[in-house]
Amino acid sequence: MSEQEPPITDQPPALRPVRGAAHCAVAALALAALAWAVRAVWHIRLAMTGQPASGPPDQGGGVHRPLTALEDGYHLVSSVGAAVTVVCALAFLSWLDRVRDNARALSGAQPRYAHLWLFLGWIVPVVNLWIPRGVVADAHRSVFPDRPLPAVVNWWWGLWLAGLAGGVGIVYADPTDEVIARAYTDVLPLLAADVVIVAAAGTAALMIRTLTTAQQQRMDEAVRPGA
Repeated sequence: MSEQEPPITDQPPALRPVRGAAHCAVAALALAALAWAVRAVWHIRLAMTGQPASGPPDQGGGVHRPLTALEDGYHLVSSVGAAVTVVCALAFLSWLDRVRDNARALSGAQPRYAHLWLFLGWIVPVVNLWIPRGVVADAHRSVFPDRPLPAVVNWWWGLWLAGLAGGVGIVYADPTDEVIARAYTDVLPLLAADVVIVAAAGTAALMIRTLTTAQQQRMDEAVRPGA
């Protein structure tokens, strides 16, 4: 006769270390900001050099002319920036996953958004305009219902959306040859988008430090003897 299995209960997850994940996310955001600053420098160099007499790299009809050395360099900068962005996204999501689990453990409340939205919320059109911010806000408010949401959360999200609207944002990027052509003809919108994305990365790092510090203090209180 087999032993009776204990009933399955939906217990809150155990507290998870969050400082290390926060440090990794902040470092990744710093690298992403540096990558976009270098990209801005290349935009300026392309604009100052001017478009070659042979026209833009993509000449239509599937015809591409040979790239100049500067254009080749921009392709390399763009590829490195894309790789850094992937690392940054993974580090940010790892931090957010820990913060979300800790919020559930500390508050005993179920998160407002299912775990799947932690990832899908960034890529599903329309809902990606508010769900990622909602996941962050819910994790903080569930632990600190009596505190206002830190203003840095709204600054981060506003700058993120502005960066996406620039047409060369972190998630939705134009083809590299098209960006090169834009740099030759109208570089100011590209530079504006670069500045906004760098600012968004800096604000995200500040948000991570702010929310991590608050949650870590509550975690220390929770594990303190007699708490």
